[in-house]
Amino acid sequence: MARAHPRRKLRIGIVCYPTFGGSGVVATELGLNLIRRGHEVHFICYAVPLRLREYHKNLYYHVVDVLPYPLFKFAPYDLALASTIVEVVRKHRLEMLHVHYAVPHSISAYLAREMLGAQATFKTVTTLHGTDITLVGADKSYRVATHFGIARSDGVTAVSRYLAQATQRRFGADLAIRVIPNCVNLTRFRPARRRLAGKRRLAQRGEKILVHASNFRAVKRVADVVKIFHRVQHTLPARLVLLGDGPEMSHVVALVDKLRLRDRVTFFGPIEDVENVLPYTDLFLLPSGKPGESFGLAALESMACGVPVIASREGGTPEVIDDGENGYLCAAGDVAGMAAQATAVLSSPARLLRLGRAARRKAETAFPPEGITAQYEALYFELLDRS
Repeated sequence: MARAHPRRKLRIGIVCYPTFGGSGVVATELGLNLIRRGHEVHFICYAVPLRLREYHKNLYYHVVDVLPYPLFKFAPYDLALASTIVEVVRKHRLEMLHVHYAVPHSISAYLAREMLGAQATFKTVTTLHGTDITLVGADKSYRVATHFGIARSDGVTAVSRYLAQATQRRFGADLAIRVIPNCVNLTRFRPARRRLAGKRRLAQRGEKILVHASNFRAVKRVADVVKIFHRVQHTLPARLVLLGDGPEMSHVVALVDKLRLRDRVTFFGPIEDVENVLPYTDLFLLPSGKPGESFGLAALESMACGVPVIASREGGTPEVIDDGENGYLCAAGDVAGMAAQATAVLSSPARLLRLGRAARRKAETAFPPEGITAQYEALYFELLDRS
């Protein structure tokens, strides 16, 4: 029987990685949107999520402490997380636990449920974000555990059709996966009002600004970003802004020095307020390699700022970027092709403006926060109705 009051207040736990990356950003924004819709939200992480800047009476944060025991070569975070979930459920009577990233979060959720026994009345939703399936889940060390965690979840969502299909190919077509795309905060990420003044903080007068933001993992192909920019700046005055940090940073810095681009490349590191940079840039580069982006949240945030994107035609990116309408898609590794597209776009102010306006419209119509949050909310009530 359907609930009489489908918008009643829920007590929801959200488990995510708090670091610079798409899954943590999406989880945080979703939690804040749920609070705005009247729900009580408890974040359970080892650190405060980077995007968690707002404070509400219905917002709670619970730290996961890991014991640095000498016998542990690697601290068992999954056990500490499961124990913390048990504590939070008991104290706050959570009805829904939404975990982002399959391993170890879905496993910890299952373990917490087993620890609680008859007291475990909450439902679990696992949202797949990409590398938890295409990288971690594909490794033989985690394949069985990943499948187990997904299969034992009450509900499973994926951020793109591509990721849902990739998961079913790897773990079985019988897995029920609902596609709910990422959303973007259209108030925080929006076109700049005083664009020229803001651009002068980043570049010299007349320079076009290319930007890339990521966690600098190998799949992001940040070296390709530098190579693309190297070609572009031979044709027109330009500057490259790099946001983020990660394992490939040293290689990227070495390449910048090798190509003698140090005076044209700005490294900002993993800044939290990317919305204060993106609106003043001209073009976002996302040349990720195979298997590609499962969604491409950084690209969507740029589009919301009215900044078109040139990206690789891999993974779920084509579900975000309409080739030729609000950006351009090329084959992964096609540095020459991406550079040619970037040069052509940046050389035509009218074309750049048209693409930027179309990018904003796509963000508004396809990925609005209210609509996406409502889809998750509907899933929560649907699962609770099965009790």
